[in-house]
Amino acid sequence: MVFLTLSHWIRNRGPDRYWRVQEVLKNARHFRGRKNRCFSLAVRAVRRAFVYATKARKAKKRNMRMLWISRIAAASREHGLKYPALIHNLIKSEVQVNRRMLSELAVLEPRSFAALAALAKARREEGLQAALGDASEPPGIFSRIVQSH
Repeated sequence: MVFLTLSHWIRNRGPDRYWRVQEVLKNARHFRGRKNRCFSLAVRAVRRAFVYATKARKAKKRNMRMLWISRIAAASREHGLKYPALIHNLIKSEVQVNRRMLSELAVLEPRSFAALAALAKARREEGLQAALGDASEPPGIFSRIVQSH
């Protein structure tokens, strides 16, 4: 195909530019003032909104985790345990329930959460008894090193 005029060499930018403008304005429809009509203002506003949305997605994850932890902490205090002790003893008991599900149990199924808290409390007492020994030998230095006899 042979182009005989210079205008055919230059790429026609009409439709592409139109659809790009329409896409930006579609994302800016809910803004107030000229930002939802004027392309030059809408471009900046949409870009800023997308940056805020990206940051908010990370912040939402952080906020939800904080909410779950505070709910679990409040429920565990009702059963005489602190949050770190509950989590630590549940992990030692090989209970694989994440914080989201623990908070759901604490809010929606208090009996199930009470059973998990009782399990963690029993594990804590059992660990303390194992560390103290059966009183057949005098108490010595507690160490994490397992000594073989």
